[in-house]
Amino acid sequence: MRAIMIFAAVMIGLGTFMAQIADRMAPALAKSTPHQSAPVAMAAPVASASGRTLNIPHDARGHFATEGRIDGQRINFMVDTGASVVALNESSAARFGLRPSLGDYNATVTTANGTVKAARTRIAMVDVGGLVVRDVDAMVLPDEALSENLLGLSFLSRLKRFEYANGMMVLEQ
Repeated sequence: MRAIMIFAAVMIGLGTFMAQIADRMAPALAKSTPHQSAPVAMAAPVASASGRTLNIPHDARGHFATEGRIDGQRINFMVDTGASVVALNESSAARFGLRPSLGDYNATVTTANGTVKAARTRIAMVDVGGLVVRDVDAMVLPDEALSENLLGLSFLSRLKRFEYANGMMVLEQ
């Protein structure tokens, strides 16, 4: 029962966080054309004595957007410390050969757009600015439920650290 309560609390927190993101995105989306995507800030990798560090500046919306690679192919992510796992929309997932069948959508998740069904999957390798994590848990959500791919805790928690410092999202491996 305790695990269910913790899971429910995490989902409520994620839903609240995503609703706030959607509220902030609405004005920006209204100004852009349907096929125009938000520019992705280039993260600056920095070598440190203890490992590799990546500093990601915030974009015009105040979000931390960066480019990464899944199995060697480019993908844009928004760093989301409130997301339990890496979350991909169906269009992006299909580019990597992840095409869940209808029956695979058996996980219920709460997003800014409400409760939706998602398909659990695992990604062999995620690389963000040279920070490589293998065998990453992820979920595929319908395009209408997820406009941006999220770099969640299934990636971030496997780094040495991640934090907000001096106006930047700092990731270190």
